[in-house]
Amino acid sequence: MAVEIERRFRVNGDAWRGLAEGVRYRQGYLSVEKERTVRVRVVGDQAWLTLKGQISDISRHEFEYAIPVAEAQTIMDAMCPMMVDKLRYRISFGGFVWEVDEFFGANAGLVLAEIELPSEDTAFDKPDWIGEEVTFDGRFTNAYLSKNPFGSW
Repeated sequence: MAVEIERRFRVNGDAWRGLAEGVRYRQGYLSVEKERTVRVRVVGDQAWLTLKGQISDISRHEFEYAIPVAEAQTIMDAMCPMMVDKLRYRISFGGFVWEVDEFFGANAGLVLAEIELPSEDTAFDKPDWIGEEVTFDGRFTNAYLSKNPFGSW
């Protein structure tokens, strides 16, 4: 069974910029309930259908399946009223990869960083540009942001 263990943080300043190339992610959501999230994601010429189920605030079941991009686009256009558009930057630091998401559209101005861990109690070092932890604040999940954009808070 696939489990995602992830911590999420606000990003301070711009010191992270220039450390990696940004890649555009478009995500459409069919379900954004805390207990279950169903997402379609398009990154370049690849696409995935992802199902997530809550285990804890840090851990979730995650099942991800590659699907044709044309089908993902159709699903997003026809069935996903909730969307997220962002650039993702993958930055190595302290033996882990930090994924920094710079949001656009109704979530413009928000920059978050996530780190995936092998267990909930894994210790890790934070780069200087990592700010407040928001792992336990559900408003900072992509699913929540798709329905309640940062710009409307």
